[in-house]
Amino acid sequence: MSRPENTDTVRQFTVGHDDEGVRLDRWFKRHLPQVGFAMVSRWARTGQLRVDGKRADVDTRLTAGQILRVPPGGEPKPGLGASRPRRELTEEEIERADAMVLTQDRAAIVLNKPPGLATQGGSGMKEHVDGLLDAYADKGPRPRLVHRLDKDTSGVLLVARTPGSAAFFSKRFSGRTAKKIYWALVVGVPSINDGMIELPIAKQPGTGGEKMHVDEKEGQTAKTRYRVLDRAGNRAAWVELHPLTGRTHQLRVHMAAIGHPIVGDGKYGGQEAFLSGTISRKMHLHARRLIIEHPDGAPLDVTAPLPEHFANSMESLGFDEADGAELPEGAPEFTKDDEKRAAKAHAKQYRKERRGERRSRRDGGSERPGSRGKPSGKAAGKPAGAKAGPRKAAGKPVAGKPAGVRKPSGPRKPGGAGGTGGGKPAGRPAGGGRPAGGGAPRGKR
Repeated sequence: MSRPENTDTVRQFTVGHDDEGVRLDRWFKRHLPQVGFAMVSRWARTGQLRVDGKRADVDTRLTAGQILRVPPGGEPKPGLGASRPRRELTEEEIERADAMVLTQDRAAIVLNKPPGLATQGGSGMKEHVDGLLDAYADKGPRPRLVHRLDKDTSGVLLVARTPGSAAFFSKRFSGRTAKKIYWALVVGVPSINDGMIELPIAKQPGTGGEKMHVDEKEGQTAKTRYRVLDRAGNRAAWVELHPLTGRTHQLRVHMAAIGHPIVGDGKYGGQEAFLSGTISRKMHLHARRLIIEHPDGAPLDVTAPLPEHFANSMESLGFDEADGAELPEGAPEFTKDDEKRAAKAHAKQYRKERRGERRSRRDGGSERPGSRGKPSGKAAGKPAGAKAGPRKAAGKPVAGKPAGVRKPSGPRKPGGAGGTGGGKPAGRPAGGGRPAGGGAPRGKR
């Protein structure tokens, strides 16, 4: 999109490919955020906004290549509505940002986030990925985060290069058509090699929202598919995790809840989460692979190599990365059901934005707060009277399966040691049974 600098004269913009199908008011929110919704509406009402020479309304849908005429005015007032100035990065920060890049194109930059680096800033948090995004901006728009990883979780992190691609990718994440595969080392060995954890999660009272727990009464639905790839006796297991929902700390809470906390996750596993010997005390959770639709058509499929501490622990425990061929080489098929789920989630988000807009107008606001882009969802639940999650495992090997875990109802292609074998699982079993080679830590009932 051409972007004239002088706001004292009539300006003309060419609608870019990323803005195909976007509403005119949303176009202003993306490219001229200093122009409030009230002013855009006034320009449209008085005929000053033109698309290919014709009058346009705020809800006009734009097409790539169209010429948008914008009248003069709409300069930001100091400290109000102005875009955030870019920060000058040091040479060391630029090198650090470049070292994280796995692949990039016109729509996306895919990073391999190291453990210990936060995705976004917070209280007392000075170093984070968001603070390094200016290194990828060049002369174009500043890239935008579209999802997050915990500070101590490493692996694939997708950054959108343009506002249009940010909207595209955000819709795929909220609609759950993006496929995320994590690797983790856990304490002990789950009694079911291939299972589904379905335990609702809510914020834990008294932690300021920084810690989650299982809350079957007030928690939000949370589902995690897992598969044991290999085991080191009864000491530890290497598992593949597929989060089917996107709750805060979901994988960490779920694995701790079934008695197998992620190695190094003291927050949810306590002292039991740390193994003796040469195993690092850092958290062993890695976003291994991401498969997501791309604006240009072909799905984006990226795999991130393991961080040093994780790779060393794998070697110490006798695990071979080659056994983790978690998916077929072919790209996933996005079914009609996937598309319906994505459309439903997008429509729900849009309705919430419209409610925010109506409240703003009723209260006399001039801008549309509903366009902030924050994902919404159900409330995390009331802390008062919340039902406590399952107790931690006592560590004694017994047969049976943990509460909240079941075998998946559909077929699954095995991969790696410790798989369940071919064929369709028989549905929800009455008991889990012992895995070959020894007992498992106590499950939850």
